[in-house]
Amino acid sequence: MFEKLLPYDAAHLILSAYVKYYHQYKRITKRAPIRFEHRDWHGVQADARERLTLYRDKVGATTEKVQALLGDKARDRHTWKQIKEMYLEEIMNFNTRNIAETFFNSVFRHAHKGLSADEELMFVHATGSYREFRSTIPIFQTFFLVQPVEVVIRQLFSYYAFDAPWEDQERDIRYIADALNRKLLPGGRLPRNARLEMLKSIFFRNKGAYIVGRLYLEERVYPFILPLLHEEKGIYVDALLLEYNDVSSIFSYNRSYFLVDVDIVSEMVDFLSSILPSKNLGELYNCIGFEKHGKTVLYRDFLRHMDRSLDHFVIAPGIKGMVMLVFTLPSYNMVFKVIKDHFPPPKKVTEQEVREKYELVFFHDRVGRMADSHMFENLVFPRNRFSQELIGELLLECPSKVVVTDKTVEIKHLYVEKKMIPLNLYLETATPEEAEEVINEYGKAIKQLAAVNIFPGDMLLKNFGVTRLKRVVFYDYDEIGFLTDYNFRRIPEPRDYYDELSAEPFYSVGPDDVFPEEFPRFLIGRQDIREIFYRLHKDLYDVRFWREVQERLRKGDIFDVFPYRQRLRFKKVYRSRG
Repeated sequence: MFEKLLPYDAAHLILSAYVKYYHQYKRITKRAPIRFEHRDWHGVQADARERLTLYRDKVGATTEKVQALLGDKARDRHTWKQIKEMYLEEIMNFNTRNIAETFFNSVFRHAHKGLSADEELMFVHATGSYREFRSTIPIFQTFFLVQPVEVVIRQLFSYYAFDAPWEDQERDIRYIADALNRKLLPGGRLPRNARLEMLKSIFFRNKGAYIVGRLYLEERVYPFILPLLHEEKGIYVDALLLEYNDVSSIFSYNRSYFLVDVDIVSEMVDFLSSILPSKNLGELYNCIGFEKHGKTVLYRDFLRHMDRSLDHFVIAPGIKGMVMLVFTLPSYNMVFKVIKDHFPPPKKVTEQEVREKYELVFFHDRVGRMADSHMFENLVFPRNRFSQELIGELLLECPSKVVVTDKTVEIKHLYVEKKMIPLNLYLETATPEEAEEVINEYGKAIKQLAAVNIFPGDMLLKNFGVTRLKRVVFYDYDEIGFLTDYNFRRIPEPRDYYDELSAEPFYSVGPDDVFPEEFPRFLIGRQDIREIFYRLHKDLYDVRFWREVQERLRKGDIFDVFPYRQRLRFKKVYRSRG
């Protein structure tokens, strides 16, 4: 009798699932300050992983329910068009309408595997600016600056209550005021209307908490970030971050997502954009934990860029990989990676294993050293934007994943990542100072990956990239593994003259055996670069380094890896003051 209401019922089913998802998402996020107060670092990491799986689980379960409800109309275009229209009516005044649209898209794609983006049946384009939604009470607290600045900082801290003691809050207030006066207020002069606007929500990740805001001085806006740590003696402020590059690193595309309680997501993103103007909005949605909507925003940005550009997709510069075919659009800041159909020796991994490696990275703490990726299926490009060389390479290396017509190139499965300069190419034109900087970063990257139980496997320079901020990031995952799964060994002494001259190892080598003494032979070809690396990170050639890290990891230790420069830490700046 009420069959006409079937599309409405389906729309309401999806919307109800979204509301439940968002409630659970926020509940997990709201556990973060409690974890911080109790120094439950393993719990923080578990919550971060749980939140990542929550979306997939909800979408999968919702899709099954919608398909069962629709029955033989589960693939009917007209029915789905009505579902979309009724869903839009219901979310029109949602303060998270944009996130709700992405949830709908995910359910639709899950129910229509093999289809590319459908503008008629999906929210491919945004239906509004979302800026019509504003908090009735601002999401930030305003503090007008006066001298002495300590008075304002003390007032600021009164708004951030923790159910845990501070180590020495008055000391931290002095440090913050001193750092602010030295860097931005020489002579203590305050311009008119100088003020701080501090987000009420605190950002949590791993062992840190971050109070995030912006500082207005005359016509300029500065970031104002206070990283907090909690150790045995209590909570303390570790640094004051006022420079864009330091803050950009904290919100990097290569780091795990924050746990931060958000009400109107777009408003939070707008605020962050004011202190991180060079970051695209998709990256900001990612960093606060809405990575699926970040992917939606990335795709919309890509479509706009295609409309505004004329250049052609080409094979990415650098040494071609054995596992991935990588291409790029020179005018666009992302690269596209397709798994090849066959891998030449000595590669032994399967395509499924490569996909699993990308899954591992997605759920793992990337600690700023592994590139975040968005996986796309059935992505359609205009053929006239592809170089003929690239089309030929795709058909040769990835024929099972590519469908080429007169007008389109459809790729069934690919990864999209931030564009970086391959480390080996960067070094070809680097000055001696630049070479030393990035080689030091290269060693730090390997060590910080080890600290979070990741061994890159293939540590060649070509598998690392250099970011705009000269950070070195790993991006080749086909041989990645957990550090604790490997057996780090010393090379045995030769037993006799024949052992010493043997072209093949005279000792047994297991599949998971690693000999750090061999690293100098294959990691770096150039003598001058090899000498820099040895001077800065020779401990990586010693089996003791790797075994010690393994031992700590097996005991459950969580290493301190800071997303800002060590020299900014108050413990170093004010060391002589105690």
